[in-house]
Amino acid sequence: MALDKFGRNIHYLRISLTDRCNLRCVYCMPEDITFRPRMELMQNDELARLVRLFADLGFDKIRLTGGEPTIRENIVSIVGMIASTPGVKSLSMTTNGVLLPQLAQPLKEAGLQRVNISIDTLDEKEFRKITRWGKLEQVWQGILESERVGLTPVKLNAVIARGFNESAIAPLARLTYEHNWQIRFIEMMPFGEVADFQQSQIIRAKEMRDVIRAEVGKLSPVTDVARASGVNTMQVAPADEKHVPLLDGEARLYQLQGAKGTLGFISSVTEPFCAHCTRARLTADGRLRLCLLREKEVDLLTPLRQGATQNELQDLILQGIWHKPWGHGLAHNVIPMNRVMSEIGG
Repeated sequence: MALDKFGRNIHYLRISLTDRCNLRCVYCMPEDITFRPRMELMQNDELARLVRLFADLGFDKIRLTGGEPTIRENIVSIVGMIASTPGVKSLSMTTNGVLLPQLAQPLKEAGLQRVNISIDTLDEKEFRKITRWGKLEQVWQGILESERVGLTPVKLNAVIARGFNESAIAPLARLTYEHNWQIRFIEMMPFGEVADFQQSQIIRAKEMRDVIRAEVGKLSPVTDVARASGVNTMQVAPADEKHVPLLDGEARLYQLQGAKGTLGFISSVTEPFCAHCTRARLTADGRLRLCLLREKEVDLLTPLRQGATQNELQDLILQGIWHKPWGHGLAHNVIPMNRVMSEIGG
């Protein structure tokens, strides 16, 4: 078991498989970004060894991220390797969905259980503006194919940026009337060289909920969920802000009256969930990042390549986890500048 000094059991590992992406979303990376040389990143055998080390320490929940994880070479076999690692009980992926029409079925067969798909708008022109060259239809087909093959429950991630896609809030929320999906609205978080844009364009979660109430309908906090059966079994409080919504991972859950699905609000900036954090991140270049919004990292790849033993590497991991910070420092204008979001994986 990997415990931090606050007594939190850290058992959820988000692994960035690559810093590369086939889109260039404005809130994630500069259009002319330079990616790291591939040899600086974890190779397949190194990734496999680190996954086994983390699993032996009690990390039983793994999420694959990027950049864009589906463009990693041999992604299906990588998923199969992780899914078959003893101790790994949950394996999911966050993806932009572009390649899911082709990959959803083989990923499911390899052992992937669920997907979170990024879709920031349902308007084609707006989608292209945000992603700089993406095609909405490809992502939509990826969503439908993921649901068809059983990569469920489907969760859709929407980062809302003022001046870009605030008009998408209501249409995305309406999807839950017909689909048993969780639509997750995410506050932008400031990182690196795009931090100024992110701070100036942020729309807070409460403002998003106000938009939904005004344009769509009554919005009620979800107060209880039978997690094993997804979002089908739930209790919903009256339509107000007095009841505390259930925290599903990092998302606070709400539901529209009569809807099949739910709405999640990830408000890292205005409503932090640090007390409930059980996650750490492994970057594509083999560094253990202890908090998404803090710069502190522990290099694991260099000692691995220098011949460190399993015990030595596990000691590095445990020491790093012990010093995991309580939370971020955004309230004090402490902004992580050493990486942009695509280099961490969210």
